[in-house]
Amino acid sequence: MAKTGSLKSTIAVSLNNYLDAGAIVAGASGVTLWQNYLGLSEMHLGWLNALSANALGAAIGAIIGGFLADKFGRKFIFTYNLLVYMLGVLIVMLAVNFPMLLIGFMITGISVGIGVPASWTYISESSEVNNRGRNICISQMSWGIGPMVILLFGMLFAPGGYLYAPVQSLAHAIVGIDAAQAAVEVFSSRVVFFTLFIVAFIAWNLQRQLEESAEFTANKAKDKSGIVDNIKLLFTNKVAVKTVAFLAAIYLTWNLVASVMGFFMPHIYETAGGLNNETANMLSCISWVFVVVTTFIVSFFVDKVAHRFFYIFGLAAALTAWLLIIGGGVSTIGGIWLFTILWGVNNGSSVQIFYALWGSELFPAKFRAGAQGLMFFIVRGLSALWGLVFTFIYGENGEGFTMAAYCMIALLLTSLVIGLIGMPNTRGKSLDQITRERYGDNY
Repeated sequence: MAKTGSLKSTIAVSLNNYLDAGAIVAGASGVTLWQNYLGLSEMHLGWLNALSANALGAAIGAIIGGFLADKFGRKFIFTYNLLVYMLGVLIVMLAVNFPMLLIGFMITGISVGIGVPASWTYISESSEVNNRGRNICISQMSWGIGPMVILLFGMLFAPGGYLYAPVQSLAHAIVGIDAAQAAVEVFSSRVVFFTLFIVAFIAWNLQRQLEESAEFTANKAKDKSGIVDNIKLLFTNKVAVKTVAFLAAIYLTWNLVASVMGFFMPHIYETAGGLNNETANMLSCISWVFVVVTTFIVSFFVDKVAHRFFYIFGLAAALTAWLLIIGGGVSTIGGIWLFTILWGVNNGSSVQIFYALWGSELFPAKFRAGAQGLMFFIVRGLSALWGLVFTFIYGENGEGFTMAAYCMIALLLTSLVIGLIGMPNTRGKSLDQITRERYGDNY
């Protein structure tokens, strides 16, 4: 495709990040409503989380989608994958029992995983050399807008929210005026998932019109290797193996912290800050506003300023936020706002930006998406296991809160140190130049 169209194609493909983060937040924000409606146990909720877009569902999808994108093309994924996503969301919307809800969560999660490596790969391959970082930042902004919008919808459509009346009327029209209260209230979550269905339909129509990545087309013309060949190559090439280890390490240590923040943030606001649930959710939403604003600012400079600066900047904000927690700094309204801003700044200049950027730069085209799928599988899979370990550290009533905070700081410091040691110098270089420097002329 023409390089002049990189911004337009980036926006179209970045909607996948909106749908990824949106699916996670939509599931989390409505889980209590589904629990009340279907009488779910904590074990049921554990399965929903484990197979969702937040954990194993996405992990399984990523390792499949990455190698499929390298074999059949990035456009192949864009043409069909969001149809799978819409099917999953539709099943959730219509769910009347736990198996339906679980299947819907699982299908949606797998689709999210399938789309991630193809999306970041396509964005890098279709970008101009001096706009690659900017375009990845646009993708990251979409990842921030998703939770922000879905949290807002969740508050508006929730029982007692400003837009609950039409939701209630819709529920009564479908399930009857005498339906149980829980059956009516769960329509708030059904409507939130319907908004994801609409965005997925729009994204699918935009993405299936995209041209195939020129880099993928050029590579396939000279390289006829299959999926198994590429997997073998990925695991036997020393440079590739070291790169996987480096990127997986920085992303995993950061993501283990980020993956529990959906749980931690409201708890911090409600316990340490003494806020009610509604205010806590509002501040969680505001935090995502800072994510979007920070990423927007970073996007103007990431291709012009050393990556090291923004990498340190984001992690310094994250570490300061957690030090505030340990020091009791969130016991005042000023401290709460500072924590909200710092965590938003961290996500806006996050390790995920550089993981997405370097992950799409540091591998040759023949297994570029496959390598990202493998790393995403490792990170999301281990994050799911970490969720179980974390509950033991945290305790039944939060008695391990301080210990958990120290764990978060240790993980963030690890991500910072490994990142600074192994950080590549790719700014201003073409993908072809980076590949030749790292792998020689045979790739």
